[in-house]
Amino acid sequence: MVHKSNDREHLVREGLRGGKGIIETDVMYKAEEMMGKATLFNRMVIKPGSSIGPHHHVQDAEIYYVLEGEVVVSDNGTEVVMTAGDAMFTGGGELHMVENRSDKDARMLAIVIA
Repeated sequence: MVHKSNDREHLVREGLRGGKGIIETDVMYKAEEMMGKATLFNRMVIKPGSSIGPHHHVQDAEIYYVLEGEVVVSDNGTEVVMTAGDAMFTGGGELHMVENRSDKDARMLAIVIA
């Protein structure tokens, strides 16, 4: 199933998971399109000063892949700077969050797998 870039749902979300600022999201595929293998596949733009608040993944797992820019993630309590090409996997009840502390937009993929 092909989704052309101009056919994607675009969301602008504020305070995502208790975070701050604006996160723009392009929905690459909806959960019902991924045959029960994943529940989220989004391309996100994290505006400067914005964040996705801390949250756990217990029954699922999440992958972040940075496409552009720089973000700071908390990987189960340890802060790490991620840049283009870096990836992060969180599951098994671990806690994570992401924040853009730079002065430029950061872009990343987020995939939640079952």
